[in-house]
Amino acid sequence: MNVKDKPTELSYYGLYLLNYLKESHPDKAEDAGFVAQRADDAAGVYEQSRREGYPPEGAHELAMASLLKDLHFSKYDTLRDVLATEFEGEISEADIPAAVDKLLPLLDNVFSIYSLTDEFAQSSGYDLLYTELTGVVALYLEEYGI
Repeated sequence: MNVKDKPTELSYYGLYLLNYLKESHPDKAEDAGFVAQRADDAAGVYEQSRREGYPPEGAHELAMASLLKDLHFSKYDTLRDVLATEFEGEISEADIPAAVDKLLPLLDNVFSIYSLTDEFAQSSGYDLLYTELTGVVALYLEEYGI
């Protein structure tokens, strides 16, 4: 069993991150080392912030920002939203996760055009990406079905 697959006991931050990754970044959810490192870093930020005088809520907010850095934008969530909204009559809600898993690797070239930062979903580029994904998925479904 390699380090990536080794089960570990997770802290609050580790459990929170693992749940978040399973829902929004399933490709990262199996990386136990990534989860453990991020959780340890977040706990360290919390402890340091408390030592610096931050109230518990403020320290927690800083720790969560550290935990989720560069994870706010999700290709998986974006494609899931496109399928659920734009193809509601064509793809059942139950079939959306499997459709996302199938389509996401095929859409890497579309995502690669954009700078996918934490703030991307609030940018004008997001609307362009959403429209482009909708078009590419429509063409795919027309050609191959789901």
